[in-house]
Amino acid sequence: MTSKTTPGEKPIKSQTLVRGLDIVESVMESPKSISEIASQTSMTYSTAHRIISVLVERGYLRQVPDNKLTLGAKVIEAGFLAHRQIELVKVARPHLENLAAATSDTVHLARLEGQHVIYLEKIPSRRPVEIRSRIGGLMPVVTTGVGKALVLDWTKDQLDAMALKGRDSLMPPQTPAEWVQQVLGFSREQYAFDLGDSEPELRCVAVPVRDASTQIVAAISVTSTVQYMPPDRMQELIPLVQATACAISAELGLRSK
Repeated sequence: MTSKTTPGEKPIKSQTLVRGLDIVESVMESPKSISEIASQTSMTYSTAHRIISVLVERGYLRQVPDNKLTLGAKVIEAGFLAHRQIELVKVARPHLENLAAATSDTVHLARLEGQHVIYLEKIPSRRPVEIRSRIGGLMPVVTTGVGKALVLDWTKDQLDAMALKGRDSLMPPQTPAEWVQQVLGFSREQYAFDLGDSEPELRCVAVPVRDASTQIVAAISVTSTVQYMPPDRMQELIPLVQATACAISAELGLRSK
């Protein structure tokens, strides 16, 4: 159920959520006891204790010596991921611009978000083509070239599970089993195609981006319509997209073999 507001009225905030955020913010500078947190946030001890117990259980706070509390692994992980995402876009942007200039097509940078990909960057095509993607937008992994590129290291069991979850998004007549076999085929060459998986007219060449640990952390793609990207051109684009992904990966610390 959603709360309704009248014109000019501010939406009602969740008091518990606000208090939880106040508590997290109160220990950002230094560890504090429950009493210190309660005093700083103007809460009763019992209210602070109740909310802190949940935050500790969920990993957003942790106990340190002298019965004090500090930021937990969940907050640190979220901060690291946010920083890495910002750095990834910053590192990738010049390479994406060069790729877009060389191809005149739409260029994307994306990462995995559960069963979806999230677009971190998009450089529009210089051709009279509109690609209906947006920065921050989500698309099912099974319907995108970048989605396939992001899971090229997955085992067959992992791919089977992803295909079953996304089966309702597959473009008929493709089946989950056919999608899995297609990705396994692409994994041998370390690139992926979108052959009209989301929209019949779209074509895409995608390649994974790796960090210093060799893990796939993102994928890049060149996308256009079949008019501008027939099969022979898709093949010609593979080395160029791979070279761009390698350049980004090198800046992220990946060493060439």
